[in-house]
Amino acid sequence: MTAQINRRSLLSLGVGLGISVNFLGSQAFAASEGGLARKKLVVIICRGGMDGLSVSPPVGDPDYARLRGSIAMRRDEVLMLDDTFGLHPELQAVHALALNGEARIAPAIASPDRARSHFEAQDVLETGAAHVYGTETGWLNRTLESLAPIRRVEGLSVGSTAPLILRGKVQAASWSPGKLVDETARLPTLLQDLYKNDPMLGPAFARGLETEAMAQTAMTAMAASPAMNMAAASTPSMTPPGTPPGTPQMTMASQATAGDKQNKAGGDAARKLGATLGGFMIQAGGPQIAAVSLDGFDTHAGQPGQIATRLSYVDAVLDGLHQGLGPEWKNTLVIAVTEFGRTARVNGTGGTDHGTASTGLVLGGALKRGGIIGDWPTLSEKALFENRDTAPTLDMRGLFKGALADHMGVDRAILDSKVFPDSAGVRPLTGLV
Repeated sequence: MTAQINRRSLLSLGVGLGISVNFLGSQAFAASEGGLARKKLVVIICRGGMDGLSVSPPVGDPDYARLRGSIAMRRDEVLMLDDTFGLHPELQAVHALALNGEARIAPAIASPDRARSHFEAQDVLETGAAHVYGTETGWLNRTLESLAPIRRVEGLSVGSTAPLILRGKVQAASWSPGKLVDETARLPTLLQDLYKNDPMLGPAFARGLETEAMAQTAMTAMAASPAMNMAAASTPSMTPPGTPPGTPQMTMASQATAGDKQNKAGGDAARKLGATLGGFMIQAGGPQIAAVSLDGFDTHAGQPGQIATRLSYVDAVLDGLHQGLGPEWKNTLVIAVTEFGRTARVNGTGGTDHGTASTGLVLGGALKRGGIIGDWPTLSEKALFENRDTAPTLDMRGLFKGALADHMGVDRAILDSKVFPDSAGVRPLTGLV
């Protein structure tokens, strides 16, 4: 007996295959009107504990070089923003946006969590709760839920798994770049045949297949490149044990060349990833809210090479997103944050350990021109948190609240009680847009 194949059954089969079937099957049907309907918010989570003092080195702080020791950057190495702060040299696209008034830094931002545990800190960041395991849903999903009675707002997660930040009662679309579809390889063809005469879903599904290939390439390159970079940075020559004398060695120069090629491929793929997300968001009925997960920021050893590679990919994703959104960049706000920062002092292996405050990046054509976001506590001994970390001066919930209130039109009372439970004491950071 042959089961009847229809649109509903194929959409059901498509769940979890790495194709945005739910997105293509629902979001493409409706486009709302009005100013708020054009607003877009992208949240990028840099997982692993991104080192804020590498993202925006405070080279003008008198204690920076002393604390950072061998991994400190010089003023002439960074991309200066003002007398105190620069950007890491790999953040060239971000720096260009900053010079145009479309990117700013929050150099001492943190969640309410102080445990320095990846699991706990990511939970607090993504749920928006005041303490670990305070709620089971994500604050972006509760944002979608809160806006639903007013207008339809779609959400999209980008990553190998749907992040907690977008999990909850509202079904958000999921673009899962790293998943394989070998077990049901006929499904994409069946779906394409089913939708080929549909003027909306046909082109949308074809684009989805193309972007899936792009995403898998990007994630593969991004995962592979840091390991290669670490090998090139730490090993003067590649000679396996037991190799006969006289066997040609892979020199540092040849390793560097291979690493450069891999890094370029990863950067190009990351840029395509950002551009593709931008392309999704400008489609009629496309998502207004997106969450992206980027891994690999836990730099306990050999930090300079690792962080340079990771930040080059962040820069490429942001550059691609900027280009992909085109004119809609003016309606967009992007926030890049991490679960915690890293210690102010370098450790004995050329890295840093789990810390507290880090740097957040805020970008977009909707962003108002200005200086740093929040206060800078300095790196003086008395200012360090617990004598080890950059002290937090900005609760990231305040940044999120300000973005949701001023940019997306979410009511303050809802922000204080539902989106960020029991957070009335955390005031929205207004004036960003």
